[in-house]
Amino acid sequence: MTFKPAKLLIALLVVAVPAFAQNVAVVNGKAIPTSRVDAVVKQVVAQGQQPDSPQLRELIKKDLIGREVMMQEAEKQGFGKNADVKAALENARQAIIINALVADYVKKNPVSDADIKAEYDRFVAQAGDKEYHVRHILLATEAEANDVIAKIKGGAKFEDLAKQSKDTGSAANGGDLDWASPSSFPPVFSQAFVALQKGQVTEKPVQTPNGFHVIKVDDIRQAKLPTLEEVKPQVAEALTQKKLQAYQEELVKKAKVQ
Repeated sequence: MTFKPAKLLIALLVVAVPAFAQNVAVVNGKAIPTSRVDAVVKQVVAQGQQPDSPQLRELIKKDLIGREVMMQEAEKQGFGKNADVKAALENARQAIIINALVADYVKKNPVSDADIKAEYDRFVAQAGDKEYHVRHILLATEAEANDVIAKIKGGAKFEDLAKQSKDTGSAANGGDLDWASPSSFPPVFSQAFVALQKGQVTEKPVQTPNGFHVIKVDDIRQAKLPTLEEVKPQVAEALTQKKLQAYQEELVKKAKVQ
């Protein structure tokens, strides 16, 4: 069977057009496939930077052509064989592959709403339902702290005595630590001030690794905790990171590390 000239031309065009459509450009013989443009467009649109359009695709095409020209010149000058470049490429390769693994793990092991609710409830229980406006004076020795407590009982103003505090950050403000929940402080510190009423000062110095504290509670109020819906994304992210950390630790345990 033979084709007539006109039919032969049409047949060749039918075969050639799909092959040409696979590339957006050919730079010095190196093809830039349409799939690369599609991938960049997908990323740009997903990030909400701008919608897909002919203008966007043309800009991306020009950028890819520019990158290809630079890449070819870099290879020509031997940068692809540079030791530092090879190390950077290996790091990038690892990051890309690991990110793919992480994305797959997160997809297959999602954090449930029940997990998020349980973590939120734990946070609320730990934070407590009260906030305290606390002041403190930090001294080097227990004797110095006892001396300060005696002076306060004798009528001296807490704010004036706070000027001698080793905590220079709060000393100038009368030892003011502002409003905070007990969970914001070391347990031994918070346990001491939650036992106080408004306006009271600790009867004994409170020792921490930083020294000896004299603590005063200026005021107490109901805690203003965020709702579950307000912090749900942050809680979900934190739990996801915990899952990933546990996954990595399990892989390390199984690995033969010498």
